[in-house]
Amino acid sequence: MTETKANTLGTAPIGKLMVKFAIPSIVAMLVGALYNIVDQLFIGHAIGTLGNAATNIAFPFTTSCLALALLFGIGGASCFNLNLGKGNKKAAPYFVGNAVTMLIVCGTILLIIAQIFLEPLLLLFGSPQDVLPYAIPYVRITSIGFPFLLLGTGGGHLMRADGSPKMTMISNITGAVINVVLDALFVLVFHWGMAGAALATIIGQAASAGIVLNYMRHFKTVELLKEHFLPNFKYLKDIVAIGMASFFNQLAMMLVQIALNNSLKHYGALSVYGESIPIACAGIVMKVNQIFFSVIIGIAQGSQPVESFNYGAKNYKRVKDAYRLAAIAGGTISFCSFILFQTMPRHLLAMFGEGSPEYFEFGVKTFRVMLFFTWFNFMQPITSTFFTSIGKSIKGVFLSMTRQIIFLLPLILFLPTLWGIDGILVAGPIADFMAGVCAVIMVIFEFKKMGKESVNG
Repeated sequence: MTETKANTLGTAPIGKLMVKFAIPSIVAMLVGALYNIVDQLFIGHAIGTLGNAATNIAFPFTTSCLALALLFGIGGASCFNLNLGKGNKKAAPYFVGNAVTMLIVCGTILLIIAQIFLEPLLLLFGSPQDVLPYAIPYVRITSIGFPFLLLGTGGGHLMRADGSPKMTMISNITGAVINVVLDALFVLVFHWGMAGAALATIIGQAASAGIVLNYMRHFKTVELLKEHFLPNFKYLKDIVAIGMASFFNQLAMMLVQIALNNSLKHYGALSVYGESIPIACAGIVMKVNQIFFSVIIGIAQGSQPVESFNYGAKNYKRVKDAYRLAAIAGGTISFCSFILFQTMPRHLLAMFGEGSPEYFEFGVKTFRVMLFFTWFNFMQPITSTFFTSIGKSIKGVFLSMTRQIIFLLPLILFLPTLWGIDGILVAGPIADFMAGVCAVIMVIFEFKKMGKESVNG
């Protein structure tokens, strides 16, 4: 991307830019979500409830990978665009190179940790004993793909920041198609079970990572040299500061997932559902919801280059317009998803295989109660990404923590003491509503501040 093309972020119609960046981002996020949900679809039909529970128990590993991928991917992309907007073209490539290096290093470290401490970690994540035989081989293999997962996910943000959102989409689609085809072959034809699903996943992830690495050799906006990939604290601290909001949001999701699994295991054992059914159902509901959330996050990420560049150029009207358009699109998608979750929960559950009457009873209840405020929870991720995009990482971090850590985690621990397993389900909508209110209040104040700066300028 030439400098003239980069400046279209400050001159082209906001709607056109949002379509250019948001649609590929949405596709990329949806494809990323499919990595998890496709495995569960095949596993659910081939193995059943215990297999579904195993993928849910393993999910904190995936979330930790995504946390680091977003830390360096979004952090590097935002710093890159902010510096281009300010005219610092010499410094910009260091943010990309350092981000790529850290994605590979962190993925390797996570791989080593998972291989050494696998069983204790799965027990910590809330695995019942009858689920362990399915979770262990699944994670033992999928952990080999952690460096690929980080590079494919984080590198996608860097390619999009370079003005190539379609390459991000191609990278993700390629990996997903390979994953789906191999899942069908390994699980349904070869009957390799959990190991087959895991192997299909890492092969798809490796393909996506390969596309990212090849792209870095032909970066468009700036030329990437070897020196740009050498870790440098000067640039890493800025990347981490900007990417921290997205990192903490994913980290918070991981902590909540662990607390949720353990609570479902404990209070499920005290109910008619048992230990494994609530964990399996909650996993399905959360992964279906992840598809909806992927669209919202894709919209938010699509607005990131526009918001970052124009904030750096002090063109605050375009910053506000980009946010408003993202919020309108997010609100529309959220309302449609709310209707779907409330009216067709049993049909959604049936996609993941058969189960007992108790399985469907708890699954339908989980969809309708836990996701009741889906129509409103788009505000938190879109607003958190907005603050990250304009370089206000502290506000972004706080907002990213509101739903998961400040509200949901305490509610998951407290409400079941009053209402048993139903208390866990009620915690979700309460946290969604309160986080949304916080987002509305914070963005109103930020808009007023930008208005005053425009007048004074």
